[in-house]
Amino acid sequence: MRSGANPHRIFWPLAIVWLGLDVVTKQWAESSLVPYVPVEVMGQWFRWRLAYNPGAAFSLYLGEYSRWIFLVIAAVAVVGISWKARQADWNEWLRQFACAFIVGGAAGNLVDRIRHASGVVDFIDIGVGATRWPTFNIADIGVSCGAVALAISFWLEDARLAREAKAQTAEQRSG
Repeated sequence: MRSGANPHRIFWPLAIVWLGLDVVTKQWAESSLVPYVPVEVMGQWFRWRLAYNPGAAFSLYLGEYSRWIFLVIAAVAVVGISWKARQADWNEWLRQFACAFIVGGAAGNLVDRIRHASGVVDFIDIGVGATRWPTFNIADIGVSCGAVALAISFWLEDARLAREAKAQTAEQRSG
């Protein structure tokens, strides 16, 4: 992308595309799959398996009010990260991509929490034999990859600031 382009301009289009991809794939899963019956895609290690998760990531469950607790948490995350992504100090491509994936994913799971009392629609099942990763969806991929990318962007910023501070110290000593 052009160096003079504004990275803030990518945030909402990317977040909306990720949300749309999540919604469309979940609709496909619900219309094409039988709940909890695995369909092998690439052998036993990659399967489609429709499941409903009333909890959070990895089926964390907080009792009968889990749906509402996680709904509020997702809404706060969408609003908070969207607001933070607009800040001038977040004017960086990687950070904008990361925030867009997090917001798109959180919004996708938020839509499910509003639509389904049974929970978030999950349908991607990977593993070997009985050793399986918890079933997940496109929204979860966005939140997870976005969180990793956001952490990397902070690490890169810290490294840049440390280099600048070192250069400034060296300049002060020589001047």
